[in-house]
Amino acid sequence: MTTSNTQIAVIGAGPAGLMAAEVLAQGGVGVTVYDAMPSAGRKFLMAGRGGLNLTHSEALPVFLARYRAAMPKLAAAIEAFPPDRLRQWSEELGQPTFIGSSGRVFPRAFKASPLLRAWLRRLDSMGVQLKLRHRWTGWDEQGRLVFDSPDGQRATEVRATVLALGGASWPRLGSDGGWAETLGSKGVAISPLRPANCGFAVAWSGIFRDRFEGQPLKGIELTFGPHRARGEAIVTRTGIEGGAIYALSADLREAILSSGQATLHIALRPDLATNELVARLSAPKGKQSFSNWLRKAAHLSPVGIGLLQEAAVAPGASLSSLPAEKLAGLINAVPVRLNGVAPIARAISTAGGIAFDELDADFMIRRLPGVFAAGEMLDWEAPTGGYLLQASFATGAAAGRGALNWLNEATPSN
Repeated sequence: MTTSNTQIAVIGAGPAGLMAAEVLAQGGVGVTVYDAMPSAGRKFLMAGRGGLNLTHSEALPVFLARYRAAMPKLAAAIEAFPPDRLRQWSEELGQPTFIGSSGRVFPRAFKASPLLRAWLRRLDSMGVQLKLRHRWTGWDEQGRLVFDSPDGQRATEVRATVLALGGASWPRLGSDGGWAETLGSKGVAISPLRPANCGFAVAWSGIFRDRFEGQPLKGIELTFGPHRARGEAIVTRTGIEGGAIYALSADLREAILSSGQATLHIALRPDLATNELVARLSAPKGKQSFSNWLRKAAHLSPVGIGLLQEAAVAPGASLSSLPAEKLAGLINAVPVRLNGVAPIARAISTAGGIAFDELDADFMIRRLPGVFAAGEMLDWEAPTGGYLLQASFATGAAAGRGALNWLNEATPSN
């Protein structure tokens, strides 16, 4: 079945796609947003479950540096739609924001659903059409977009397309990375999709795993090579995850993919000076059990003590026999050997995607004139903290502007 012309199709109803649609509608063109799922913004809603972290309040040069190698490619888009503009946009939708103690920015409602509902109402009032349960499968021989829909296969002719299909994390929410094969068959260079902001596998002993699965390690500092991160981590049955882990995940992932393992060091009392820690550990134990004495002397949690036991058992040492200096050194540099990366389906986000060299300055895919790409489909990654959503919104807006430019250039002037 062939549908009537739509000037621009946006494929993907996440933050990048919906932002592209808004920019396009403001430009006066007809827009239809297609999505394979039964409702829009499913991953966006998931991101807001624990409080929607829209962006970050730090100075823009510091903010941009969080994107590391991709920063030069993303800078113009983010500078055109920076964190302050995103906050203003949210407020215009009736969702004012606030800056948390960490510098992260959240809506006062602290969740995504009110913002998404207001956004969809605005898009509807602008004439944006939303077609759900439409899974894009590529192009037909006439260059029309092809969708699998509840009414069967549909072909749609458009003047331009914005692809905003996401990465491959949380595929049950709609982003399964299936587009990579479709674009790859057209000769578009795509960096392999890999988990980002993800957990890692650790071969815990059965005793440690059974006792401490799900327990948090709070107030820790992680070190991997020259990289450090403060925060929390969670012991899982198969390894370790959490905010502090995610901050180092890119470097840890690449090390594991290269050599099969990476050793992370965890400081359990990073704010306690070594000499003070040694003095505390030099105090007599009396009749206390070693674990109870260690808990009181160093203010360690049971899971922290268990982690120390894991580190001591591995080389066959006895934790209780270590002198105060060595015990203090171990407490603030517990080695944890990571031997695998958690599956991409469980990662918060995705690394890899369409190589930036495939795009022009307007986010158009050079090999596919009139086809633009935005969001997590592109080859960038960033830590949690608002950077993921900010770049998705900003690249969506940039792709929308690019598509408008394309239409204006393709339309002859009178």
